[in-house]
This record gives sequence, structure tokens and C-alpha cells, in this order.
Amino acid sequence: MRFCVNNYKAFLLKTSNKLTIINDPIYGFITIPKGLIFDLIEHKYFQRLRRISQMGMSYLVYPGAHHTRFHHAIGCLHIMRKALEKLEQKGVEISEEEKQAAMIAILLHDIGHGPFSHAMENSIVEDVHHEQISLQFMQALNEEFNGSLTLALNIFKGTYDRPFLHQLVSGQLDMDRTDYLKRDSFYTGMAEGNINTDRILAMLNVKNDELMVEEKGIYTIEKFLVARRLMYWQVYLHKTSLVAEQILVRVLMRAKELTQKGVELPASKPLAFFLKKKNAEGVFDKNALEIFATLDDYDIISAMKAWCTEGDFVLSRLSKIIINRELPRIKIKKKPFKNEFIKAEKDRVQQQYNLTEEEAGYFVFTGTLTNQAYTFKKEAINILTKKGKVVDVISASDQLSLKALSKVITKNYICYPKHLN
Repeated sequence: MRFCVNNYKAFLLKTSNKLTIINDPIYGFITIPKGLIFDLIEHKYFQRLRRISQMGMSYLVYPGAHHTRFHHAIGCLHIMRKALEKLEQKGVEISEEEKQAAMIAILLHDIGHGPFSHAMENSIVEDVHHEQISLQFMQALNEEFNGSLTLALNIFKGTYDRPFLHQLVSGQLDMDRTDYLKRDSFYTGMAEGNINTDRILAMLNVKNDELMVEEKGIYTIEKFLVARRLMYWQVYLHKTSLVAEQILVRVLMRAKELTQKGVELPASKPLAFFLKKKNAEGVFDKNALEIFATLDDYDIISAMKAWCTEGDFVLSRLSKIIINRELPRIKIKKKPFKNEFIKAEKDRVQQQYNLTEEEAGYFVFTGTLTNQAYTFKKEAINILTKKGKVVDVISASDQLSLKALSKVITKNYICYPKHLN
């Protein structure tokens, strides 16, 4: 028996450290480092990302946008590895432990995303942000892997004493943004977001442990910021994507409201758990985290298909709106909509469907959307001149439009059923 057990352990050790190559449509062949990183990718927490949409409901606008958080995380891992190699070639000293930790931090940066990415944060799990859940998953994995993720956690949280490693994970020019702009551009077919990733990585440098961009790469960074602005207006804040996500949020809100009142709705065990659970206070307990780790897009889609025939008109109608893509109208303008106009639309819905004012609010609602491609006050993208001087990208740029990209553009929207004029 002992011989068999030892052989089995040896087999597990061998298989968990094999070399794996993934063929990615964006970067071509990606080699997955053997050892800890491979084992993390194989873990059930990470494999769940295969079932989490990268772009939420955007596939209702761009049919090709069915890529997942798994695709994105693997892409981030790849370009992080290339970025670290480029920096080493320029004389930046990075230990093997730091390289592995930085790659783990970017690999797991989105592991806490719920179904359809951001929808759950505004509905059935209101008080827990996906970054906090990512941190909790990383802490759980660190415990499971005997403290091997401690340095990665410090880099992820920004507490490690070499800031450039955190900036590569979370910053204005991080590997997260660098991948999702190029990847989302590819899957949506929006060429405006197609940035030159190789050029960006080649222009990175480090001074005083802060991330910099060499002066000759300034035009590449300008293109990056312009691409980000355009992708937000044309893709991430597309009016149809926006209204679809807002309807999904309201589907989940209504389902939770009914469940809290004692109505038994058809739902998977993980989804039912969160529908019944009172709002969390910033963190999950261990049990809730394990249940969250089994929740994905399929739970939500299956539930909405069942809810289409539920007795509650609001829930059934909202579910049909998503399942059958019968999306409401949305109007967007700079100035807020007048209260009289909003009330008139709600009154029409109330009369048409015999609803209360509160129920009508599920079908007629307003909100704001903002777009800011560059936030220089929070954390600047620094340009390293040939003379060794460090300046902000706006100061270094000769493009007047770049300064405009740092301004916050705010617009107002209203959604209401199409049959109303």
C-alpha cells in the first residue's frame, strides 16, 4: 500500500509541474511556468474564471464578446512575464522570487469577480467589492500553499517596498489595462482599441523603483490613452451594454427582494445562498467564500430562464428582457433629466402594468456615467527623458488633446420601456 501511495504522490508531483503551452488568439503561444503558477491555474478557484464573462452583457451588442476572465488572466500573466524580461534587459534587478510573485499577483488580480463581472456587486452582494474578494481568495490560496503567495499578496496590496511591481499589477499603465484593451478590441471588432502591446512593454523602465516610460515611447502612450477613451465610449459605456447590465442588476435585486420576503424562487444552491443572505459587511466568511467559488454566469442564466415564468410580473418581465433581448430604450444627454419627465414615464408604466411606484422604478430609472482616460492627480504616468529627468506624460506631450483626456466627462441617462413615447 505504501508503495502505491508513494507512486501516486510522485505522479501528482510530476503532472502538476509539466510544461504547458496555450494558443492565445492575441499573443500566439503562451508558455505557462511550471510549478506554483501552473498549480494555481489548475486550482478550482481559478478554473471558475472560465465561466465568468470578461465583458458582462456586452455580447448583446458585440456578438463576439464571449471571452472570459480566464482568457484575460492568462494574457496578463504573459505580458507581465515579458515586461519583467524587458526591465531585466535594461539592468533592473529583479529576483526570481519577485518575478514569480508579480506574475502570481497579476494572474489572480480578477479571481474575485462574480457572474457577469460587476453585476453582483450592485445587487445581491452589495457591500463586497471584487478586489476585496480577490484578496480573500489569494489569502485562502496562500494558506493552502503554505505561505507561497505572501510576497504576491504584498505586491497586490501595494505594501511591498518596490512600488514598480505593484504599478505593473495596478496602475495607470498596468498589465491589466494593457491586456483588456487589446483583447476586448479583438473580440468586439473595435479597431480603435488595438494598442501596440509590444511597443509599450519595450518602452518601460524603472527609476528609484518607480515605473517609467522612456521618452521615445511617448506617442505609444498617447495612443494607449486615446484608445482607452474610445473603448469606454464605444464599448464599455455603449448605451445598449449599459442598459442590459442595469436590467440584469435589477433582475437580481428583485429576486433578492422576493427571497427576503419568503418567496421560494428556482435557483442553484450557490445563487439561493446569496439571495437569502443578508448584505455582507465588507468581507465574506470562509463558508461564503467557498460558496462564492462555485457561483458563475451559468447560475444566473439558468435562473433567469426559470424566472421568465414566475408569478411575480416584475421578475418575469425583467428576466424576459435579458433572455429574449427585448431591451428598453435609453436616452443619454449632458444635462440631468427633468423630474417631471421621469415621473411621467413612471406613471405610464404604472398604468400600463398596474404596478406600484416602487415596482415601476424597476422599468424606468436614471443614472450617470463617467469617462476619464487618465487620472494624473492620483498616480501619474511618468516619462523618463534622455537626460534622466522625470516628467508627467501630459507635460511631456505636445498633443493638446492629451490634457483633455484627464478631464472627467459625465453624462446622464434614462431607461424606459420601448412602447412608451
